[in-house]
Amino acid sequence: MPAVTVDNPLALPRVPEPNPLTDLPRPVVSVTTAPTGYEGEGFPVRRAFAGVDLRALDPFVHMDQMGEVEYAPGEPKGTPWHPHRGFETVTYMIDGEMAHSDSHGGGGLIGGGDTQWMTAGSGILHIETPPEHLVASGGLFHGLQLWVNLPRDAKFAQPRYQDITGDRVALLSSGDGGALVRVIAGEVAGHAGPGSTYTPITLVHATLSPGASLTLPWRADFNALAYVLNGDGSVGAEKRPIGAGRLAVFGAGDSLTIAAGARQESRSPNLDVYILGGLPIREPIAMYGPFVMNTKAEVVQAFEDFQAGRLGRIPAAHADVAGADGGPVTA
Repeated sequence: MPAVTVDNPLALPRVPEPNPLTDLPRPVVSVTTAPTGYEGEGFPVRRAFAGVDLRALDPFVHMDQMGEVEYAPGEPKGTPWHPHRGFETVTYMIDGEMAHSDSHGGGGLIGGGDTQWMTAGSGILHIETPPEHLVASGGLFHGLQLWVNLPRDAKFAQPRYQDITGDRVALLSSGDGGALVRVIAGEVAGHAGPGSTYTPITLVHATLSPGASLTLPWRADFNALAYVLNGDGSVGAEKRPIGAGRLAVFGAGDSLTIAAGARQESRSPNLDVYILGGLPIREPIAMYGPFVMNTKAEVVQAFEDFQAGRLGRIPAAHADVAGADGGPVTA
């Protein structure tokens, strides 16, 4: 259940209706189903972008839906220490909590609609774990992690964090109040989200009541993607069916349409969709493991820098993970 909700969506600013004379609806280019897998120490994920051409995703390169899973006591899992270079990770928690720490002393706890935005830039070591109380109690765990590419001139930017609490997102409503729109980054109809980005992008979490329809104005120079977190509905004027774990890629145009089915199953009473798009970078991508660079040589250099400890060292407080000297983890 999304943490950020309102009692009366009609009290919010409304998303304007498109102008049928000037606003071109975006057609649906493809609908794909995310395969399941496991990440880190064994928590279940769905690979949202699997099978989609990177050119259609640009400036995004990867996205995992984490969960939705109900953990028993002692079951919650995270990731071990690992490096990143050349991109940004955007972790959005819908249910449950996740603690982050890094080799620069940053991090924190996110949950309940919070977003943590980590710019890896020139390089960082990083760990993500459920807090101890959640490991002890178990509970519902659900979120997304998105990888946003950095352009060549920002690949070696200074690492940084943005902690975006759920109460800071911009909230909008469809004209009839049937859809709640949370703007996390970028803007929709002049309403800006709090996320600050190197590459212009828009991130939205929309919840549609059964039978509701939402048409969002969308920058014509952005790509447009919609990933269903739960529920069933359709996308585009052509009403292509879509459901949980499916990704729609839209073509060119000025607006995109998503509609919720009139009937939803009891476990998912609404249609929840993560809508994202950005200005394509259109640069070569060489991606392997935790590194997203422009050339294979840069990826090799990233591995060498990581192994030599030049991407950072694990803080002393976490030294028991990698040895008493707090040295670099091994690949």
